[in-house]
Amino acid sequence: MALLILAAFAAATPAAAQPYVIEGDAIPTPLTGQAGEPDRGLALMQDRQRSLCSLCHAGPFAPPHQQGTLAPDLQGIGARLSEGQLRLRVVDIKRLVPDSIMPSYARTEGFARVATAWQGKPVLTAAEIEDVITYLATLRE
Repeated sequence: MALLILAAFAAATPAAAQPYVIEGDAIPTPLTGQAGEPDRGLALMQDRQRSLCSLCHAGPFAPPHQQGTLAPDLQGIGARLSEGQLRLRVVDIKRLVPDSIMPSYARTEGFARVATAWQGKPVLTAAEIEDVITYLATLRE
């Protein structure tokens, strides 16, 4: 059974978010209707102030000495998970792992403690999420 969710992203999203459907453990269709840019996704993965990915994850992105060990290593993740599976995990990991410490990058409601500056705003825009997904999908080894 598919679950229809309306994506609520910041109005300033470069590529507007579209409604998405969760099928099993995946969101099979890009949030913006198109694939992202892997180079921008890599830059976001490495940005410890924007995406926060490398605070917890290790992977084939620089700098290796600043990568985290709290979460799974992302090396080869594109061979283990489909783009749709990756997308749901980035959009809202809490749907799959309710007690995960990973942020739900697109969800904006249902949180108990959110800084005023972040209230009602996603961590990443729909276009940025698609950039990250497209980059992660390239990690096949």
